[in-house]
Amino acid sequence: MMTRRAPSKRGDRVLALTTGAAAWSIPALLVALLLSLAIAGWPALSQHGMEFITGTVWAPVQGQYGALPALYGTVVSSLIAIALAVPVAWGVASLLTEWCPVRLARFIGSLIELLAAVPSIVYGMWGSMVLCPWLQRLFPSIFPAGSGIASAGVVLALMVTPLITAMTRDAMQQVSPLVKESCYGLGGTSWETLRHVVFPSIRRSLAGAIVLGLGRALGETMAVSFVIGNNVFLSLSPTHQGTSIAALISSQFSEADGSQRSALLALGLLLFIITTVVLAIARMIQRGGKQA
Repeated sequence: MMTRRAPSKRGDRVLALTTGAAAWSIPALLVALLLSLAIAGWPALSQHGMEFITGTVWAPVQGQYGALPALYGTVVSSLIAIALAVPVAWGVASLLTEWCPVRLARFIGSLIELLAAVPSIVYGMWGSMVLCPWLQRLFPSIFPAGSGIASAGVVLALMVTPLITAMTRDAMQQVSPLVKESCYGLGGTSWETLRHVVFPSIRRSLAGAIVLGLGRALGETMAVSFVIGNNVFLSLSPTHQGTSIAALISSQFSEADGSQRSALLALGLLLFIITTVVLAIARMIQRGGKQA
């Protein structure tokens, strides 16, 4: 009589160790990245202190490294992009899920996904060759050079709109039709249904989409480098030329050495911290939505 062997637990143990190692490798990689940036950028940070963040002069020849112009350009261009992209993305997502025929919605959705896959350098070349000359020709007093922080914000808005639209559309499609039909049955209009039923039920997904779009805008390099002007002098006007952290690192890192390389790596650390803070805020928003 044959006896049945007990199932081996070796495979389960190997699977648990493998998946555990893969899971812990992500935070380990983030910590290693943070430490490497901090160590490499520490000479510049220790030498300049808070002046590295608040300083307005970036002059490697003179040994002056003020990150405020790059920080200002990064934040302002990203906020302009989100301010332009979010209303358009929500409008397009509402059209695709509420009023557009199914076949047409699928076709437009495919086009949106295609726009999200366009390389950033293509957006940058379009902004440099089409958008900036157009702005300079139509609004010479507002955009004297065509390129600038606001121009970079427009290009970034084009880049993040497909991402926010796709995520918003997917979230809206998960809302139960019975809930929306109940609102219509009580006499609610399409706008009232969107405002009081659909959007409140997916507010965490909307926040996540906005944060992902903001994260891409903050770290974008090539598209911004083409249209922002790469001016390291601080100008508070968003229509004037400026620079961003990613664009400044990209333009100077290959030829930098010594204190300049340390300052650029410190800029990378600053961008890393900003992105982490944005994600932490998004996490707090999501937890607040769960408690509500």
